[in-house]
Amino acid sequence: MRLSSMADYAVVTMCAAARHCGSLGAAGSRISAADLAAETALPLPTVQKLVTILSKAGLIKGQRGAGGGIQLARPAAAITLADIIEAVEGPIALTACVDAGKQDCALEGTCNVRPHWPVVNDALRGALAQVKLSELARQKEEAAA
Repeated sequence: MRLSSMADYAVVTMCAAARHCGSLGAAGSRISAADLAAETALPLPTVQKLVTILSKAGLIKGQRGAGGGIQLARPAAAITLADIIEAVEGPIALTACVDAGKQDCALEGTCNVRPHWPVVNDALRGALAQVKLSELARQKEEAAA
């Protein structure tokens, strides 16, 4: 399994936001999309697109106008890697056959593995849910020290 570039960029963006406005930054502080783009070296349009996606997922919130900017919607310790990936990629699943209505596999009628995929998917999601944004954001600071 490999994450899309957008999912990877979403994690990078959320880590930068957490360092500035999460439990690692000043409470209630905000950062602009332009500043996030500069810090992460991502193009501004990409960051703006991610802000929209992450806002719809309830992970960040934005405020327009003077004193506005982006901040985490909840503490960094309450946001997981699974939350961020699912915001961009949708539900975490290694195969499409577990999705309702997906009947496009030639092996569907005889597949003995299909009943086991939900267990695998739940294990993968569970592992990603154990990784908190606060831990990811802190790793860069600790490595620099």
